[in-house]
Amino acid sequence: MDIRVLGYFLAVAREESITKAAEVLHMTQPPLSRQLKDLEEELGKQLLIRGSKKVTLTGDGMLLRKRAEELVDLMEKTKAEISASDENISGDVYIGSGETDAIFVIAQAAKELQNEHPLIRYHIYSGDAGHVTERLDKGLIDFGLLVEPVDITKYDYIRLPQKDTWGVLMRKDSPLAEKETICAENLWDKPLIVSHQIASSSEMSAWMKRDISKLNIVTTYDLIYNASHFVKKGFGYAIALDKLVNTTGESELCFRPLSPTLEAGLCIVWKKYQVFSRASEHFLRKLKDLLSV
Repeated sequence: MDIRVLGYFLAVAREESITKAAEVLHMTQPPLSRQLKDLEEELGKQLLIRGSKKVTLTGDGMLLRKRAEELVDLMEKTKAEISASDENISGDVYIGSGETDAIFVIAQAAKELQNEHPLIRYHIYSGDAGHVTERLDKGLIDFGLLVEPVDITKYDYIRLPQKDTWGVLMRKDSPLAEKETICAENLWDKPLIVSHQIASSSEMSAWMKRDISKLNIVTTYDLIYNASHFVKKGFGYAIALDKLVNTTGESELCFRPLSPTLEAGLCIVWKKYQVFSRASEHFLRKLKDLLSV
């Protein structure tokens, strides 16, 4: 597959029209249509449903769109890395991160490096460990900041000295808000809001003294900010990490740590035998200096 043709296909997917895509691409419609037909013949699959008012994607077309976006992103990332100046370090550093207060370590390293190399740009992608490692494995990001438990054996990594603390995010007028800490028994009969990662965590199940899937899970989430709005509405109690949602002042919410204490380790990972861009190499060096590794 020609990367240029994949770009044409993505333009049609975005515009939902071959005519409009041709205008965006500054080409005429017939050669664009021919390129798309050739792509479908090469793959042996219909990718587009050409309606009278708009073009829609088939199931195979939606799969190709996802993969094509990844390929084009990777190509652009590679071009930028190779063309970067030898004299002035510039370029892009791509970082995936779970929700954690420890992101300040990344920010601090980036700030210190910015003082030396102001042309370096940073791109932060948020998601749980599964999303971050998927992008890392595909070469779409350089580093991942992961919240444990997670398998890091296939990566090179730096374990951070900081740890996050698990607890319960709830409304200040909730019955459990009167407690200083929350034990497992307090949650057995409560409607719970949990992250997808915790939903399958053996460590959390051990703390709960119950199979988490057998509890009253009313909502699962990727980002606690979104889940916090369900908490505000009294939908349930969110099991979450500390310092991620404002619970001070006039906030409707409060946070209570688990008892016995349950902490989450943190690590920054990258692919083994990774060939870094100059920008990413300098960032890793700065990070190691900051953490005295």
